[in-house]
Amino acid sequence: MDRDAYVYIMAGNKPEVGRVPLYVGSTTDLARRAWEHRIGQGSVHTRRYRIRRLVWYERQESIEAAKVKEYRMKRWPRADKDKVITAFNPEWRDLFEDLA
Repeated sequence: MDRDAYVYIMAGNKPEVGRVPLYVGSTTDLARRAWEHRIGQGSVHTRRYRIRRLVWYERQESIEAAKVKEYRMKRWPRADKDKVITAFNPEWRDLFEDLA
């Protein structure tokens, strides 16, 4: 049986929806990976744009399924990403604390 996996979206600190930088990723350890982004050990993109807040995530059955969803979402228009975040997390608050 595969480990649970997650697709997630991290956001920068700018408050305006549609203007804040986003990062879409996948992982088998959401808390660890979100922490890495928070302390600046995420991707080059997240370090460069100071993307630190976990604003959306979705559990997947396997890392393979998570990667497929990640790659699909990366091709989505920005407005679609904003909609999925807002439906899940209307205030775009940092969900990292909920993982503990």
